[in-house]
Amino acid sequence: MAARPLTVTGDRARLLEAVRHLLGNAVTYLGDQPAPRIEVGVRNEETQDGEAPVFYVGDNGMGIDPKYHEKVFGLFERLDPEASDGTGIGLALVKRIVEVHDGKVWVESAGLGKGSTFCLSLPVTR
Repeated sequence: MAARPLTVTGDRARLLEAVRHLLGNAVTYLGDQPAPRIEVGVRNEETQDGEAPVFYVGDNGMGIDPKYHEKVFGLFERLDPEASDGTGIGLALVKRIVEVHDGKVWVESAGLGKGSTFCLSLPVTR
């Protein structure tokens, strides 16, 4: 069975900005592993209202300790002060953009050295 297309309605420029920040974050924190990987996709998750799409940007980079999963979305929060790129506002902007569009954003990571996956859900029309 072919997948039905999803339509997300919102401010195109702001949603693209959010995706750019997530991709830039993945590139910045890939680390020094010999086989860097970034994956962009969508997966379905069960919710109380049925299945819902979750858009994600994942990498096999530096990872994030679970105790900092919420903190990374704070304004000017940089968990790696040695990272030369970034101002510490990218993930805070992503969170704000997604929430303005009635969505939510979160990070999944098993910890340092385990990579990270940044996920977001937005209301969709089928």
